[in-house]
Amino acid sequence: MTTVMPQATEVTPVTPTRPGDPATPVASATSRNIPAHPAGGEPLGTPWPASAREVPGAGVAVGGVPLGEVAERHGTPVYLLDEAEVRERCRTYLRAFPDADVVYAAKAFLCRAMAHWVQEEGLGLDVCSAGELELAVTTGFPPDRIVLHGNAKSPEDLNAALRLRVGRIVVDSPSEIPRLAASVAAGDRQKVLVRVVPGIAAGGHAHVRTGTDDQKFGLSLADGSAQHALTRILEQPRLELVGLHCHLGSQITAVKPYLAAVRRLVGLLARVRDTHGVQLPQLDLGGGHGICYRPGEPELDIGVLARKVTAELAESCAAAGLDVPRLTLEPGRAIAGPAGVAVYRVLVVKRTGGRTFVAVDGGMSDNPRPALYGVRYVPRLAGRVSGARPSLMTVVGRHCEAGDVLAADVPLPSDIRPGDLLAVPAAGAYHVSMASGYNMVGRPPVVAVDRGRVRLLVRRESLADLRNRDVGL
Repeated sequence: MTTVMPQATEVTPVTPTRPGDPATPVASATSRNIPAHPAGGEPLGTPWPASAREVPGAGVAVGGVPLGEVAERHGTPVYLLDEAEVRERCRTYLRAFPDADVVYAAKAFLCRAMAHWVQEEGLGLDVCSAGELELAVTTGFPPDRIVLHGNAKSPEDLNAALRLRVGRIVVDSPSEIPRLAASVAAGDRQKVLVRVVPGIAAGGHAHVRTGTDDQKFGLSLADGSAQHALTRILEQPRLELVGLHCHLGSQITAVKPYLAAVRRLVGLLARVRDTHGVQLPQLDLGGGHGICYRPGEPELDIGVLARKVTAELAESCAAAGLDVPRLTLEPGRAIAGPAGVAVYRVLVVKRTGGRTFVAVDGGMSDNPRPALYGVRYVPRLAGRVSGARPSLMTVVGRHCEAGDVLAADVPLPSDIRPGDLLAVPAAGAYHVSMASGYNMVGRPPVVAVDRGRVRLLVRRESLADLRNRDVGL
């Protein structure tokens, strides 16, 4: 039975966190008294973090912290990460793949705290630029546990990787081979993998399917480009070819595509052995493991993936007469995504053209995914509990763009009003990392919640930040 709470008083405007606020742990008396799993709170279930609860008198709490408290302290929009959820998801991968290298794909979301968490949990790191690399290394992440990707690595990317001595670089194009070899210092050798396109279509949207020949990544197995690149690398004394890499796409919820990739890549490993007399010791299957964004949606079962991939790899290698290479996995979304929640404040409720629009103080500048991929979310009222009947509404952003829609036709309480808080689960990946400067709104802050405490990780981008970048006139 839904508990009917007293009518909320008029909401006082919130002052966002100032740029100078310290990024140190803070907790009010309220949050200190709420355990990580508040007594009596109803679990929200998938796709929310495991700690998410509906707490009587407080609305939604994550990591023991009411979202209303987070909004009051840090303003809105605000993104929060459940640290315990991040760490447990890292451990899930290590338990499932005890004999593999698990590296976190930083493109999903990276900040110093995230780099620190995944390092402490024993994962490596996959970066795509000198910026991601420098942030990780200056945080203390061991360079030898870092993999550098990129279909068009800049000279700055490659120079930073060599200067900082990253563990592996993934070669993505033929022209990269001589450039990289020429940049390695005399007497050194850089470990590299070749990104192979195995000709397998997988992924949740055409824009994130990268295992086929009709996109920008990798070297084709079908036309011989991959084999040619392998030969060229083996001729370079300053490059050490250690294995093959592939990444099929993103939001993959079935195991079958990964098994097909294993078979095709093992076939290529066998051809390398037969042609060059070299047995490569590593096989990187990338990531792309799908998560749930809405209740009832499928997600990839990591335990099943581990059992079937490990068995397929062993059987394929035995049939080819190869030693089993060391496996690498690159989860990003599957670690960060379910740990994140975005919190917005309602600015406008407008009924027009037979529809009800709920406009919030964020939108496509902090979450472009609905516009890019048609992703659907299920926001919910977060700062209070309502007994009003639900009604279908469309949650839109504040930006001057008709496509700035965060969630279309979702059930929300019919008494929703300006000042209310809406929370969007599964927001930890590809939101803040893809945030833009559209309309000069400024990117939102990121906070961590854990065991009833909240602390600032990334401060809000201020108007002063935006002004100071503009050096014209």
